Amino acid sequence: MNDATIALRQVEYEQKSFWRNPVSAFFAFLFPIIFLVVFATIFKDTTTRVNGVANINYNDYYIPALTAFGVIGACFTNIAASISIRRDDGILKRLRGTPLPSWAFLFGVVGSSVIVSLLLVALTDSFGILVYGVHVPNHIGPLVLTLAVGAMSFCALGLAMTVAIPNAEAAPAIVNAVLLPLVFISGTFFPIDPASAVTKIAEYFPVKHFINAMFNAFDPAHLSSSGFSGNDLLIIAAWGAFGLLIAIRRFRWEPRRT
Repeated sequence: MNDATIALRQVEYEQKSFWRNPVSAFFAFLFPIIFLVVFATIFKDTTTRVNGVANINYNDYYIPALTAFGVIGACFTNIAASISIRRDDGILKRLRGTPLPSWAFLFGVVGSSVIVSLLLVALTDSFGILVYGVHVPNHIGPLVLTLAVGAMSFCALGLAMTVAIPNAEAAPAIVNAVLLPLVFISGTFFPIDPASAVTKIAEYFPVKHFINAMFNAFDPAHLSSSGFSGNDLLIIAAWGAFGLLIAIRRFRWEPRRT
């Protein structure tokens, strides 16, 4: 088989592996919907101030932010945890002894995570539009670009995160300890005062910029003529390049000796 066929076959295998674990697949899609129903119902008739603009419906802010959260979960969290578990179980070590190229395995993992993230985006946005009357995204091109940059960057960061995870048991705790504080200080569930110290800290990390780029692509108040967030996308891409560099130099295929 040629390289393209091998890569696509590995994506197919990773997808079959994901969907044949129904509990994992169920909760991967259920949690964003739970967050959506809880927060969107509580704050359904409230307005908020976003990027200096008042009277933005809360759900019009929340759906783009939750979309970003779903992509991060499918790419960063899923890859960091699943790769660490496979490495600790010796699966990665055994794969290195097979004819499957290393790059094809990683391509399959990343490709499958991107597919899952796109399905999450479609499900979350459709649910928000149909049930809560959220505005349809006004800039499809910028939305697709933002999703592509965000998904690939957080996949790279997920691979880099495995370097800091010593074993499978520690994977969920370490991933959540890194991600959850950033999710909250970045304004995923509610806008945070842009002048606050918390926001200043969040601006150093990619989660905040991913949410900003998603909101500008949705553009519910028609504030942007293009929907592109060039500065935010550059920062996300820079973090992705940093994660890729760490993964290339430090990624381990064998379990860490105890």
